[in-house]
Amino acid sequence: MTLDDLTAMMAADEHHRYEISPEGVVSIMPPPGYAHAIIATRLMVWLAQGGIPADRIAQAVGLRILGRNGGVGGRIPDLVVWSKPQSDGVWLPVDDVLLVVEIVSPGSEGVDTVTKRSEYAAAGIPQYWMIEQDPAQTVTMHHLDGDKYAVRATMPLAWVLNTGLAEHDLG
Repeated sequence: MTLDDLTAMMAADEHHRYEISPEGVVSIMPPPGYAHAIIATRLMVWLAQGGIPADRIAQAVGLRILGRNGGVGGRIPDLVVWSKPQSDGVWLPVDDVLLVVEIVSPGSEGVDTVTKRSEYAAAGIPQYWMIEQDPAQTVTMHHLDGDKYAVRATMPLAWVLNTGLAEHDLG
């Protein structure tokens, strides 16, 4: 299955998200819930208020992920921040990505905490944040250290929203 096949499947089914790993494993996910959307919106507003232009922040945009074995996959992070504006497309390159954020939903824990973390690191994305939907909305911030992510910090989302972008190498 190719990314073009996946795009055609998404066009035919507007009620689900489709992703494919570089190894060819297809994931079908329901749309995110309200709590998930509110977390993404709060973080997006914080980024914009911190000075990141709107054309460098996007929710639910496809990224073309190249695997270590040469395979091509497509992932749809909950939030992406780029160093510069991107051309329009369904599966964008990761070259200018500064940060990807995944909000962990029930059923996506393994993919978000292991699979995507490994794929995003292999793709060279400098930062990967995971946000739990626990009462604190815990944010685990990973930064690229060689070819793997290391945990930089773990804190409640409310704490993150009271910090500046420069504290997270984003400003």
